[in-house]
Amino acid sequence: MQKNVLATDLTGKVAVVTGAGGVLCSYLAKVLARAGAKVALVNRSDAAINQYAAEIIAEGGIAKAYKGNVLIREDMERIADEVLRDLGPCDILLNGAGGNNAKAQTDKEYYETGDLEREDIKTFFDLDDDGVNMVFDLNYNGTLIPTQAFAKHMIRSGGGNIINISSMNAFLPLTKIPAYSGAKAAVSNFTQWLAVHFSKCNIRVNAIAPGFFASKQNQALLFNEDGTPTARTQKILAGTPMGRFGKTEDLAGGLLFLLDDNAAGFITGIVLPIDGGFSAYSGV
Repeated sequence: MQKNVLATDLTGKVAVVTGAGGVLCSYLAKVLARAGAKVALVNRSDAAINQYAAEIIAEGGIAKAYKGNVLIREDMERIADEVLRDLGPCDILLNGAGGNNAKAQTDKEYYETGDLEREDIKTFFDLDDDGVNMVFDLNYNGTLIPTQAFAKHMIRSGGGNIINISSMNAFLPLTKIPAYSGAKAAVSNFTQWLAVHFSKCNIRVNAIAPGFFASKQNQALLFNEDGTPTARTQKILAGTPMGRFGKTEDLAGGLLFLLDDNAAGFITGIVLPIDGGFSAYSGV
C-alpha cells in the first residue's frame, strides 16, 4: 500500500466520502485509505466508485462503494446504517458532493447597456430557477443531509471529524457563477455553525477551499476546444501568485492536517484555502 508523505495515522478509522465519483474526491478517498482509514465511497452513480474502491483494495486498503443521492435523506440514512454494519461507525465525513449548473451562470462578466434586448446572450435576468435551485440544493443540502445521517454515529461512538468542501468563490464571488458562489459561501458559513453546534461532543468541523483545479467539470470554462487556454484561464493564472492550477495532490496535506487530532485537535470552524495565494492577492 502506498503511504502518504504526512504522518497522519488514520488506522482503524472509518471515513465516508460523498461525491467520491469525481476526480478530486476519488483522489482524497485514496489519500484517506493510504493513511489507514477504511473508506466508504458514496456517489449517485456507482460505476466510478466501484472502480475507485477496487483500486484502493488493489493497493492494500479497505474500501466499499455505496450508491446513493446526497439529497435523498432515506439514501443517506440507509448508507449510514450499511457503513456501520460493514465497516463500523463513521469517524470521518468528507462532504465532497457539489457542483455548478450552466443554467445558473451568465454569459458575460458585466452587464452592459443593451444586453437586455439581446437574445443571443444569457444575462442575469435569464438565470434559470431550476438551475439556481439545483446548485444551492446540491452544495448546501448535499452537505447538510449527509451530516445529519453520519454525525449521529459520531456522537454515539464518542466523536469524529467532518470536512466540508468550500471554494475560493466563498471568499470572493467569481463573475458569471452567482449561484455557485453563493452556495459555497453558505457551505463555509454552515461549517462554522456546525463547529459550534458540535463543539461539546468531540466533533471537529472544518472545510478546505480549493482554488482553481482543472477538471472535467470546468473544462469548457478554462480551455477552448483546441486545448488553448480561454481568456478566463489567463485571468485566473494572473490572479494566482504561484502561477498555475492546483494539482489533486495539493489537497492531501491540508486534509490530513485537519484530520490529525494531535496536530489540529484545537482547530475547528476554519475554512482552509488551498489556492496558490489567490485569496491573498489583490491584483496589484
